[in-house]
Amino acid sequence: MKKAILVGWLADRAFGDPVRFHPVAGFGNVAGALERLVWRPRRAAGLVHTVVLVLSVALLARRRHAWFRAVVVWTALGGRSLERAALALADALRAGDVVGARALAPALVGRDPSQLDAPELSRAAVESVAENTSDAVVASLFWAAVGGAPAVAAHRAVNTLDAMVGHKHERYREFGWFAARLDDAVNWPAATLTVILATLAAPLVGGSPTAAWRAAWRDGRAHPSPNAGRVEGAFAGALGIRLGGVNRYAHGLERRADLGNGPAPAVEDIARAVKLARIVGGGALALALVAARR
Repeated sequence: MKKAILVGWLADRAFGDPVRFHPVAGFGNVAGALERLVWRPRRAAGLVHTVVLVLSVALLARRRHAWFRAVVVWTALGGRSLERAALALADALRAGDVVGARALAPALVGRDPSQLDAPELSRAAVESVAENTSDAVVASLFWAAVGGAPAVAAHRAVNTLDAMVGHKHERYREFGWFAARLDDAVNWPAATLTVILATLAAPLVGGSPTAAWRAAWRDGRAHPSPNAGRVEGAFAGALGIRLGGVNRYAHGLERRADLGNGPAPAVEDIARAVKLARIVGGGALALALVAARR
């Protein structure tokens, strides 16, 4: 599995997400079709939906071919595409093109970007880089090392289902409950590892390990997500900025607690967040290669 992890990571660094026929997109189509068949405004229906899909993906990923395992790791990782999206938004803001940056924001965040100004778009980008570094880089490498291709495929399925049904829209309040709770559980180890790595890497981006650790565990606990709050707090402290604030979603406004004690993010902080994400991802890769079976 070590070779599959390394080859998958190198493929992500070289190419980013597959441009066509991405397995995650195909999974999303299947999940949507099954949802139309089994949806009920009850938690039990959502549990069945999630369990059937996640177990099916894990079973399909049990093939032992080395190339297949490497492809699974590659398609689960999302670090390079995340960086590209964040830096493209930063380029638009640096050019003064707020409208263009708003158009790019949905590739990074689920909030409504139509009323966001440059500082709020910068905050959205940094928060997305932090959270998705944990979910789409560290967690993928962690589960690949712990359980091989079936585990990393199952994790990506859970993460995708959380994005599809695990939010507070009335349709999914009950149906998406299990997917959201399962996503919290499977991402907790990686979120904790991301906090540790970001704390250790803070001096490399001009920050303080103490501030990163404090913001993660003091401020992050006030965030509605037990994982995103810790990770975003660690990034805020490491970068010496303040995250959190009011986010506008389809289901309404959410007020997020402040994370960190610094100034609001500026455009330049997006590139610093990307640098920190790369360092954290590199550290997670090294640990995965040590921990994985041969």
